[in-house]
Order: sequence, then structure tokens, then C-alpha cells
Amino acid sequence: MSTEQKRPKAFLLNGGMGRIISAIPALEKYQEEGNDPNFIVVIEGVCDILKGHPTLDSKTYDMYHKNLFHTKLVNMDIVSPEPYRVHEYFNQKCNIAQAFDILINNKGIRDLPKSTLVLSKEELIAGRQAVDQVKEKLKKEKVVVVQPFGRAIQQIDGSFVDKTNRSIEFFNLKRLIKKLQEKDFAVMLMSEFGIDFKDAGFPDEVAMPEKVELRQWASIIKHADHFLGCDSVGQHLAYSVDTPASVVFGATYPENTSYAKSDKFNIIDLGQMTREYDPIRITMDERISRKQEQIMTMTPEIEDYVVAAVNGDPIED
Repeated sequence: MSTEQKRPKAFLLNGGMGRIISAIPALEKYQEEGNDPNFIVVIEGVCDILKGHPTLDSKTYDMYHKNLFHTKLVNMDIVSPEPYRVHEYFNQKCNIAQAFDILINNKGIRDLPKSTLVLSKEELIAGRQAVDQVKEKLKKEKVVVVQPFGRAIQQIDGSFVDKTNRSIEFFNLKRLIKKLQEKDFAVMLMSEFGIDFKDAGFPDEVAMPEKVELRQWASIIKHADHFLGCDSVGQHLAYSVDTPASVVFGATYPENTSYAKSDKFNIIDLGQMTREYDPIRITMDERISRKQEQIMTMTPEIEDYVVAAVNGDPIED
């Protein structure tokens, strides 16, 4: 075996936090093989999602770690796995976790465990308290966490625009919240910015926690009764902490980015009849994103279907 082959690997992970969470099972499998005990994981930006992981925490660095290049990377093979460029992924034969596994472990498509997300006692207590406080304040017995927007959302002149066509339309969001409240749910909004609902005519207040870190959201979702969202990080957190979820899809394929085989996941696929694969991170094709601008629009009947899924009502296909 050559010297080059013996160098340990540094896996550089970038993109949204859902991608980082999805890479965890493949990294665990790589470590289990034991052929590269000195590998490390480097996450673009600042990330603590692997804090407390029993085996990967001590191997994980953010890209701002002092002297990381000169003390570690200069002597390693740097690997930047890109799941969107895996043939099986862009042909809807595997999900994103499996695509990471193909790139990192080269074992083909295989079943993988859930991503390991370890929350501390303090984080768990804080999440439970946050949910309990909302229930007490709004006099409700059920809490649903709603994440309406994906990472690409922009607020432009009072409107919300998502060029990736993953986010729930704002007018649908308002109607969904009202219908959920009418089903006696307290609604907690998972959003990076505050939203003005003053003219929405809701029967109850919407809880909008501010400056909540991702690990805190994981604990809140764990203690909530249900999660409702789009194709973004919240659904990955819900899956990891075993909370029932209803997830609305438009321009992206649930086969790629979600957990359709889970009996705790309701997949509402708005794009299944009209969607065209958008090859992001491979090529840029504005034609596709423009064509699919209305793909996340819901009729009142679809809204009712979503609310029934959240409420656990019998649903006819």
C-alpha cells in the first residue's frame, strides 16, 4: 500500500444543516470499519450539531478552528462529498443519507440507521419547559412546531420568495395556522426571523421563539406533539428525535430528501405530477425554477388534508 493511500481523510461537509445531519450515519459506518482511525470531520461555518456524539464529537471541527490546516489538514487527504452529484440520488434511487454513504463508504445503496443526535439533560429540560410554557399560556394540550420556510427564503418588499421552491406559501401558512388553532393546537413557529401576523385574524397567538439555536429546536421538536414543515432542517430533527411529522414537498423529491418509509412521517407531495428535477450543485437551470414557481401552492382542500394529517385524523388517499 502506498504512502498516499495511508493518509487519513478529512471529510469537509458544507451546505445546510439538514445535509450535515444526513451525513452522520455514513460517518458512523466509516468509523465502524476502523481502517482510518485518524480521520476527522470539518464542517463549513460554525456547527455544534455533533456535540455529545459518543464517537464523532472529538473528531469534528468547524472551519474556524485555530491552526486547523497546519496542524491537521496539511497531512491529510481532503474529501468533499457532494450527495447531489451521486447518480442514484439524482435518479431518485436513494436518499441523501444513502448518497453520503455511497461517497464515503463505497458500499452501494443500503439501509442506514437514524442520525445520532445527543441532547444534554439541560437541553432536554429547556425544550420541555418551552413547550409546557406555550401550552400553559395558550391553554392548549397539543403543540405543533411549524417550519414553513427553507434556507433559501428571502423577504422582499413584504413578500417571501424561495427560488428553490421548497417553502410553504405565506398565504397558505396563515390559513394552515388558523385551521390548526381551530383543531385546538398551539402553534410554535420555527423561523429565522419574526413574522407579522397582526392582520391574520387568528383565534390564538402564535408562539415565535427568538434566538433559538438548532439544538434547542431539536429539543423543542422532541417534546412537541407534531412537526409540520417543508423540505428543510426541521424534518431531519423530527426524524432524529422520533417526533411524528407532516412534510410538504414541491420542487424536491421526498425520495431524495425525506423519510417516506417511516410510519411517523406523512409526506404531502404537491409536485408529484408536475415536478422536474432541478440539478442544483451540478448545473444551474433557471428555466426549471421559473417553471415550478407555483408548485408549493395549496388549495383549501389540500390545506385540510395537511391539517388532518397533523391531527391524526383518518385520511383517504
